[in-house]
Amino acid sequence: MRRISRRRRLLRSAVLLAALALVAGAVYGVADVLQRSETLVTERCTAVVGSDRYELDIDQAGNAALITAVSVRRGLPPRAATIALATAMQESKLRNIDHGDQAGPDSRGLFQQRPSQGWGTEAQIMDPEYASNAFYDGLVKVPGYETMEITQAAQLVQKSAFPRAYAQHEAMGRAYASALTGHSAEGLDCVLKTATTVGDPDVVADKLAAEFGALPTATGGRTVTIAASGVQAWALAQWAVANAKELSVTQVDVDGKRWSRQERDGWQTSAQPPGSVVITVSAPITA
Repeated sequence: MRRISRRRRLLRSAVLLAALALVAGAVYGVADVLQRSETLVTERCTAVVGSDRYELDIDQAGNAALITAVSVRRGLPPRAATIALATAMQESKLRNIDHGDQAGPDSRGLFQQRPSQGWGTEAQIMDPEYASNAFYDGLVKVPGYETMEITQAAQLVQKSAFPRAYAQHEAMGRAYASALTGHSAEGLDCVLKTATTVGDPDVVADKLAAEFGALPTATGGRTVTIAASGVQAWALAQWAVANAKELSVTQVDVDGKRWSRQERDGWQTSAQPPGSVVITVSAPITA
């Protein structure tokens, strides 16, 4: 009887362990399905500095990439991009809005610049590249802006009714500026749903040239390849990630690392050697 009882206990334990394994496997499977389900994906971009993470919506990240690209094209230090991003976040939430507020009813665009104060025409101000350049034109005239408080530098350009408000966005601005200027490799990640439109490498190349200036770029098949290394390579690569939704980018390879829209697991190891950035766009969807 003792032997039978012992066998029964062992059998029950084995059955229990098997059941627990099945449950654990099912939970993992459900979690994996939920994580990758298109309907449950929240599209967003995240910049990381140390243990701090700052999220932006996709359209905000695209505007942050443009503002930063303009600073890179002009040869300005990352501090300039940090000030510009903090300013645009305070003024417009990093969105190209076509209205002002009670304090500035004719304010427009990313930086809420006013035609009545000589910033340009409304059409010019609503052009994000023009608006960014106009902000930097003002910033570089501020002596010592590179070392002064961000809120002070921003105020000397903007002349806002709320001069201390820019400070609250300083950390976010620094995180995105560091990633988008290429000084923080793997500093930017975007989570996106599967592309629903076909990408065009020529459109990617044209947008790159418009925002960064002339680049040694080659297109072929579904890829855009740019000869670049170091900080410049990471600036271009993370710009591509920030613009992946608009441009139907599915993969970015740079300096031995890869960002994949489909995998949604951040930067992973790639066979891509240093010296170039390869941007891959989505293919036609076949039945």
